Amino acid sequence: MEIGIVFRIAAVGILVAVLNQILTKAGREEQAMMTTLAGLVLVLFWVIQYISELFQTMETMFQF
Repeated sequence: MEIGIVFRIAAVGILVAVLNQILTKAGREEQAMMTTLAGLVLVLFWVIQYISELFQTMETMFQF
């Protein structure tokens, strides 16, 4: 697993948290929720390939 993905996830998390706080304080809770969901979807798209590799590795490891 690449270490760069961890830093990208952390950067998205920090950015989403800051945007969420700013939008919530401005009274735009709907946009804050959409920003949070967009960040979650973005991170899931990045991580899904690693999850797929994990399941493939486990399948080959436990094959008889």
